[in-house]
Amino acid sequence: MPETSSPPIPRPSSSRPIMAGVVTALVGFTSSFAVVLTGLAAVGATHAQAASGLLALCLTMGIACIVLAWRYRMPITAAWSTPGAALLAASGSIEGGWPAAVGAFLIVAGLILLTALVPQLGTLIAAIPPSIAQAMLAGVLLPLCLAPIIGLGKNPWGVIPVVLTWLVFARLAPRWAVPLAFLTATVVIVVGIVTGGPSTGSGTGAGAVLDPISLLPHVELTMPTFTVGALVGIALPLFIVTMASQNVPGVAVMRSFGYAVPWRPAMLVTGIGSALGAPAGGHAINLAAISAALAAAPDAEPDPKRRWIAGVSTGVSYLVLGGCSAAFAALVVLAPVAVIPAVAGLALFGAFGSAVQQAIDDPGERTPAVVTFLVAASGMAFWGVSAAFWALLAGLLVRGVLHLGRR
Repeated sequence: MPETSSPPIPRPSSSRPIMAGVVTALVGFTSSFAVVLTGLAAVGATHAQAASGLLALCLTMGIACIVLAWRYRMPITAAWSTPGAALLAASGSIEGGWPAAVGAFLIVAGLILLTALVPQLGTLIAAIPPSIAQAMLAGVLLPLCLAPIIGLGKNPWGVIPVVLTWLVFARLAPRWAVPLAFLTATVVIVVGIVTGGPSTGSGTGAGAVLDPISLLPHVELTMPTFTVGALVGIALPLFIVTMASQNVPGVAVMRSFGYAVPWRPAMLVTGIGSALGAPAGGHAINLAAISAALAAAPDAEPDPKRRWIAGVSTGVSYLVLGGCSAAFAALVVLAPVAVIPAVAGLALFGAFGSAVQQAIDDPGERTPAVVTFLVAASGMAFWGVSAAFWALLAGLLVRGVLHLGRR
């Protein structure tokens, strides 16, 4: 009898992990780019400088994703520091203006690189009680999370559709709730432009008209300056928040899916990326935390050994989104009052809830956490140093007094 050849084994398709990477980038970008632009503008960036910062973050994140995923064959993804951007928004203007903020971004990049080279620095950060670090973050996020509520009073017809969209899809498709809320905000902005409604977004005022050239992606470099106020008020809190709320949870998320992230290489890549992006306005990049699950979970690809494709796809998608960064920044300029802050606030609800839960989870740490939260939420600043630093100091002081003499 003639031999029958067995049918060829079909090669696994790469379309599924590729699409998972595209979704990861889209959700990560549209969920929080408004927070990034708000934060950069708060510390003194002009519209052009904020758009440049958004582009720098997209490019450095994209390259970091591709390098880490390709080299280590893991679905490692990078992200910008959304809590860090919220911290900038709460800090407001600083002595030295935008150049001092850029100097603080460079210091953060240096500290991330130092964490890779000196393990003791990571141990020092880990020694900060999580309840205090999370309480500081919750206090920083509170004013931003109030924006949708305050916006309902300032511009109900613009904010109500955004909030309703978020609420409906928070029930039906939570992953897409914020992106679709942003899509609704885009419709509100376009309707306002077509009908000639008021536009009082990031400072251009009513009837704002943008030069078409400004819609093209561009890099605007800033010569950094270094001030004590920026170091203490921005760089140190930004570094702590980035490590405690992004890098450490990012490693934990990846571990839950069976991946051991190479710590030192990951810190080197994100540190170098942060350093390269800082002069162009990027505040910091880090390991993805919440969005990391979109590329690393079985839904992205049943075979764990092939999910790294999703990490590469995420990086390529971020590079493409970077080309649209100036257009997204223009939406913020043209937006009616309160619409973009409402989207930014909705995007931070999850982070705020998680931070509050972790801050008060341990009854023995609750009082220091409450003090930290209240000081951070107060927004007070002394000697040019933002409330985030004083909150951290106050929480550690109260904790030290309450735990004095205890084992």
